[in-house]
Amino acid sequence: MTDPALLVRSRPRRRDAEATRQAILEAAKKQFALVGYDCTLRDIAGEAGADVALVKRYFGGKEALFVEALKASFGSDDLSEWDRQTFAREIATMLADSPHADEARTHRFQFLLRAATSPTTAPLLNVLVQERFLGPIREWLGGVDAQARARVFAASYIGFLVERLIRGEALQGREREIFIDRVSAIFTVLTAEAGPA
Repeated sequence: MTDPALLVRSRPRRRDAEATRQAILEAAKKQFALVGYDCTLRDIAGEAGADVALVKRYFGGKEALFVEALKASFGSDDLSEWDRQTFAREIATMLADSPHADEARTHRFQFLLRAATSPTTAPLLNVLVQERFLGPIREWLGGVDAQARARVFAASYIGFLVERLIRGEALQGREREIFIDRVSAIFTVLTAEAGPA
């Protein structure tokens, strides 16, 4: 007589396709952020605990996976939570903190930087930045010259994120207070409603 426990073990495990796809996507976001476009599909599959063939099955190839990972990293949902009254101070405080205070945000930013500096991925990033970053900022800012104002806002924000990443730690004491006050003032101006043209 066959042991029922052996029958259970011998049956092939059911795959959870969506969970595997999500694990691959999370692994890709991490690998692209840390290594850049030079990471391999094998590295991504290993990080996800999946077979490399599944990466190709679910995403078609490296470029398509990169675009999906970039889209997943830079959703525009965060903007809906921005409050004009408190935004400048909140963003200044976040920028004064350590980049390690929010590792997910730091990885997203590293992903953006690596994508921007690769000739292969920069054109893909440009399209996505227009759609997922500048467009929503432009809509949030509204008013006259919203496109140009959104670009200045984005450039300033990205510059401060680079400074925070290079600094690597939270600001302390008086330097932190001054930094938060000055950065708050900058973002208050950048988010102010524009007058008539």
